[in-house]
Amino acid sequence: MEISERFLQRQGQTSPFPFLLEIERAEGLYIYTTDGNSYMDMIAGVAVNNIGHNHPRVVQAIHEQTDRHLHVMVYGEFVQRSPLNFAEKLTSLLPESLNCVYPVNSGTEANEAALKLVKRVTGRTELVSFRGSYHGSTHGSMSVSGNEAKKEAFRPLLPDVRFLGFNAIDDLNQITDKTAGVIIETVQGDAGVRVPDLNFLQSLRKRCDETGALLIFDEIQCGMGRTGKRFAFEHFGIIPDILTLGKALGGGMPIGALVASQKHLQQFTHNPMLGHITTFGGHPVVCAAAEACLHVMQHEIDFKEVERLGALLENRVSKSSEIMETRRMGMMFAFDMESPERVEKVVKKCLEKGLIAFWFLSHPYSFRLSPPINISQEEIEKAGAIILEAIEETAV
Repeated sequence: MEISERFLQRQGQTSPFPFLLEIERAEGLYIYTTDGNSYMDMIAGVAVNNIGHNHPRVVQAIHEQTDRHLHVMVYGEFVQRSPLNFAEKLTSLLPESLNCVYPVNSGTEANEAALKLVKRVTGRTELVSFRGSYHGSTHGSMSVSGNEAKKEAFRPLLPDVRFLGFNAIDDLNQITDKTAGVIIETVQGDAGVRVPDLNFLQSLRKRCDETGALLIFDEIQCGMGRTGKRFAFEHFGIIPDILTLGKALGGGMPIGALVASQKHLQQFTHNPMLGHITTFGGHPVVCAAAEACLHVMQHEIDFKEVERLGALLENRVSKSSEIMETRRMGMMFAFDMESPERVEKVVKKCLEKGLIAFWFLSHPYSFRLSPPINISQEEIEKAGAIILEAIEETAV
């Protein structure tokens, strides 16, 4: 039996149409397959490998930690150097009000914890989210996600959830003193890279302050340099009460983080005790990788260059007359075409040409790009040329 057949039979599948690339290794921008081919990974594992595959500093940190120890105890009971160093590094890059970290295993777990925390801190039950949002695939995070088609088969979900219009300032009046928390992607990803208006976000912050609702910024996809700053909220001059991170945070290793004030996070320690627990959250090897990733983000990434090269790629691809609209922030791209079928043809042709692009769950009229933010200009120009060729060669 071929390995791809074994993969389809023994591993649970997420769609009927996996790419089925058989991976040998990966380094920098490139993924290498067992048949000797190489692929430009222009989605960075879907916004995970923001500093490229197998960054040497991350790999070194992993090796050093595995020589010390792996898992020794459930999270929070022992003092371990690696998760502590990670927490101190992360909070050093954030505003003082975001001074405490609860590490978990993924972005959706971070959002689950955030939803619990706002209820615990406020004593309220209502949650507010926005249409077009995506916050994860577990029950709680799915409950505050906006894709109704993806949710229907799994109801009932969490009660007392209200959805508002994204960028609809008048809707913010529906946030009241019954609202425990408001969760919003600082830049909506799965909806096709939707950037909020500054006035909208400022009004949202003000409304939360007026009502006592806690504001959660979900930066699982748009954080960690993806938008041209370390954290997307830095573009808007607004600080959330709670920040959730994931995807790129681990430099290729699985991790999520709930970041808030120490005062708020202490609510998990009493009434009830163990109000939030995790066995593998804060795993020492993963936290070592995450600290290394943050170091690279702090010392090796030129964010002006991220923006310059992002604009360069946007201009290259947008030259095609078939691109109906482009939305971009930093190196987070959505390119609209006339139909989902057209997008599918382009993505498949790119793959044939050795470039990995992808699509959005909730906006099939766009193809997405999210390359490593340390990509070179030469690689940007090469990628742009391949994408334009794929569009031209698949034209009717």
